[in-house]
This record gives sequence, C-alpha cells and structure tokens, in this order.
Amino acid sequence: MAYFDHIIACNRHDLSRFRPFVVDGAVIGRIRHDVAHRLAQYPEVFRVNRDGVTLHPLLASPDERTLAVNEVAADLNRDWGTPALRGEMYRVAVQFGAAPLMSIDRGVVSLFGIRAFGVHVNGIVRRPEGEFLWIGRRAADKSVAPGALDNMVAGGQPSGLTLFDNLLKEAAEEADVPPALAATARPVGAVSYCMEDEWGLKPDVMYCYDLELPDAFVPRNTDGEIDEFTLMSVVEVARLVRDTNRFKFNVNLVIIDFLIRHGYLSPDTEPAYLDLIAGLRRGEG
Repeated sequence: MAYFDHIIACNRHDLSRFRPFVVDGAVIGRIRHDVAHRLAQYPEVFRVNRDGVTLHPLLASPDERTLAVNEVAADLNRDWGTPALRGEMYRVAVQFGAAPLMSIDRGVVSLFGIRAFGVHVNGIVRRPEGEFLWIGRRAADKSVAPGALDNMVAGGQPSGLTLFDNLLKEAAEEADVPPALAATARPVGAVSYCMEDEWGLKPDVMYCYDLELPDAFVPRNTDGEIDEFTLMSVVEVARLVRDTNRFKFNVNLVIIDFLIRHGYLSPDTEPAYLDLIAGLRRGEG
C-alpha cells in the first residue's frame, strides 16, 4: 500500500450516475438516478426530470422543506430499505456559514448527496522521545467502520452548534476532555473528499484541530462509541496508515494531513508529496 491509496479510496465516484438536487435555485446535492425515480412518486414534495431534482415551489421555508423531505426519507426506509433516520439533524446551505435552506437527518445525507461537515481532533502528547497521538478504536456495534481505528475525537456537525461548541461537546462525550483543555485545540485546516457509498454520494468536509495534551491525561469514552484508547508514536501511526486499512477510511486523510503539517512527510522522502497535498482537498467532481 501507499498513502495515496487512501486518497483514491475516498474519492471513488461516478457523477454520471447522479443528477443535481436543487433547492431555492442552488445545487446542494446529487441524487442517484434510481433514487430520483423513487422520489418522483412524491410529487407534492419533489419535482423530478432528466436534468435534476427540485423541491415543490410551495415548500418555501426551511422548516417546511425539512419536514417534507424527512417524511419522504422515512417512507423510503420503510418501503425500500434506504438508510434509517438517526434523529440528528444536519444543516443544509450553499456553503458553510451561509443561511440554511433546510435541515436533513444525518442518516440520509448521502442519499441526497449533500455535503456534510465534521470536526476531527488530533490528540497530541509530546515527550522527550518524540510525539505521540491518542488513537481510539471504534465500538464493535458502530454502523460505519466497526472496530476500526479513529482520531481521539471526531464527530459530524449538527444543526444549531458552532464548530467550536461541537468540538467541546464531542471532546467531552468521546474522550472526557475537560472544556478548558478542549478549548485550547487549534484549528489547522480542513480535509475534503467525495466518495460513493451504498445509497449515494458523500462530498464531505472535515475541519481539523490539533490539541496538545498533558502527559498525565488519559482519554475516557463516555458515549459508548469508542471501545478503547491507545497512545501511539506518530511513527507507528504513520506506518499503520501507509501499510494497512486499520483506520476508518476518512481518518487516514486527517492523519496524512497531520503528517505533512508536522514534517513527517516531506518532498524529499515521499514521491507522491504534491499529489497528497492536492488530494486532501478534493471536492465534488
């Protein structure tokens, strides 16, 4: 394997299988053609043609759109086996921070090909012998990547929270990081990718943070999503990313970004250095 294999894996998609999803004149997602045909059975909510899918013009407010789309998503899950609703709402907008057009349940974000956002925190411990990262192992009952290795803290961005507030929430739930310590995390950029999953498209963005931790700190999971934490040297983490698929698919990208920013990968030692830099910030298409 090689580091770039993870970039390739997270950007496998064929846009010819999808058509645009347009809300209030803006393309906010892409819907697979077979899903679009199903949505055509709900003309009071969706207008479907060869060129795309739009919402009924009478659905004029964000709340009306949210209710109507999520009701259809619940029907599709019951009648067709599409992903179930998870009870956590994601904000839908033309770009992050813009006025919301609607909200959508986390479970069906990829069904509509809507860009989702999240926060990922690298938990760093500095010792005389080098840098270390706290690495979590995802619970065996997780619906996505059960048992895979993960960042110390990572979570999707729900409606109604700022990124900073979400970071504090996820840090407390996933690793029992005190708020004052979590608040010292530094925003260091973002990683993006676009991949197909079983039902749709994931054009996702992960906001990355570095959090330096005292040597005495030991993370403790409180929400049941992480089975255990292990403190690993950055050199060992880099080897696992380069040589294995033990990390959750998108976490590999966050760690590659960390390795570049902290000088563990350089243009003299990594032949794909420029390809990695470009590949970490791919959008749709």
